[in-house]
Amino acid sequence: MAIVRNLEPISLEKDTNHTEANATFTVVANAHEKFLQIDTYGSPNRQIQGKKSQSIRFSSTAISQLKEIIAINFD
Repeated sequence: MAIVRNLEPISLEKDTNHTEANATFTVVANAHEKFLQIDTYGSPNRQIQGKKSQSIRFSSTAISQLKEIIAINFD
């Protein structure tokens, strides 16, 4: 699992095709912080279907950055 605290822009050298996957989200809070956790699940072709593939937790700072990125790039 990864905790993302900061997002920095980068240009892709090459765009690749991605398979679609289902995702879920949870708001996780502990005594000091709150996170948005996004879990992705394997594609339908995965050997063990429905198994969690990745978990990413976004800090409040990273969520603020995501909001700004979305506001600028997606009307």
